[in-house]
Amino acid sequence: MTPEAKKRYDEKVARVEAAIALKEPDRVPIMPSAALFPMLNAGYTVAEVIYDTTLEKMTKSIVKYLKDFDPDSGAGVGFNYAGEGPMLELERPKNMRWAGMPGHIIDDNSIQQYIEFPTLLDDEFDEFFRDRTGWALRKETYRNSGLLEPFTKLFAGSRFSARMLAAQVSTPEFKAMLEDLWKLNDLNREYRKNMDKVNATVLEMGYPLFDGGMAAVPFDSYSDGLRGTILSLQDLYENTEIVERYIEESIGPMLEMIRMQGKNPANKGKHVFMALHKGMDGFMSDEHYRKYYWRHLQMIIEEIIKVGMVPYIFCEGKYNSRLDCLTEVTPGKVFYHFEEVNMEAAKSKLKDIACIAGSFSTNLLQFGTPDQVRDEAKKLLDICAPGGGFIFMTSSGLSHVKRENVEAMFETVREYGVY
Repeated sequence: MTPEAKKRYDEKVARVEAAIALKEPDRVPIMPSAALFPMLNAGYTVAEVIYDTTLEKMTKSIVKYLKDFDPDSGAGVGFNYAGEGPMLELERPKNMRWAGMPGHIIDDNSIQQYIEFPTLLDDEFDEFFRDRTGWALRKETYRNSGLLEPFTKLFAGSRFSARMLAAQVSTPEFKAMLEDLWKLNDLNREYRKNMDKVNATVLEMGYPLFDGGMAAVPFDSYSDGLRGTILSLQDLYENTEIVERYIEESIGPMLEMIRMQGKNPANKGKHVFMALHKGMDGFMSDEHYRKYYWRHLQMIIEEIIKVGMVPYIFCEGKYNSRLDCLTEVTPGKVFYHFEEVNMEAAKSKLKDIACIAGSFSTNLLQFGTPDQVRDEAKKLLDICAPGGGFIFMTSSGLSHVKRENVEAMFETVREYGVY
């Protein structure tokens, strides 16, 4: 890293850390989630980048984005599946569609599309809790992945010998699956190496990467991965004991995972990202939110703080009715990113508790004008910047937005957001 890059890196880290500590840095940090925008800005299609296993196109996209806009955090490979096309084809996920996939089912410039369906059925609760691994191998795997369908016939009996197992894994279908798993592992190893190179390039340019890990609220895991939205909400009334048993059994392993992330010295001060999928206004009553959602989220937040990392909480959907809960954390240690909230209320309630960010509409960046962007950015800065504890971020990833509007947003924050 050159002296100039080191200076840039230190300034950006100090700016972000000051905001999270509820202080006023030299100016408001700006670090929107770049999402698809860098690759589109560089002239690539999303499909091209997803199928470029070298990650060269992604690297060029990120470098151009950083040079063009100079955000206060670097951009990594992220959640856009850059370079993962061939791996996805091997996995054959049944709950996802991606740009460039065989058959071109979605547009070549589309963000990935998820298909939600239950993998844990009503008549499987006893099996699920009695033999979680067996249930996962025989039921969950084939429902999520075409590659893993041969597991449905594995371990069908309560006991088996080496010969019985040999017979089960020696079918043409199982052999083909094992061969593809070897290919998948080889591809993933190369992918990880290339991803490390991308991150190294970003750091050498003087842009910090704050990612240090991930976590999830147990109810989100239950709803997203096992029961689906509709059934999980019905379960709050019809299968209360099942919900309670799952979330109580899941919180311990989640806290242990956070402790493991915290043991890595390189993660100190880094952010543990959590997307809150099912906690938004109207999804559940205030009573249910506190009992089945907030209680565990609060435990996770405090554990992240305890291990010396920063809880980065992305509050998806509207979050106005949950603000009182969000105040119940250790002050000056938490970073809340809102998709949609009354930012005046959020600032009022959280100004002495937690750093806030977000709620700047990406729809405006996609469909508005530069003047409209400047006006709205100034309004948001007027509300949230005083006293510190504010990071300028958009409501969601940039993706399909106008370049001139992104330029107007960055320019306004840099000029108008000075303390």
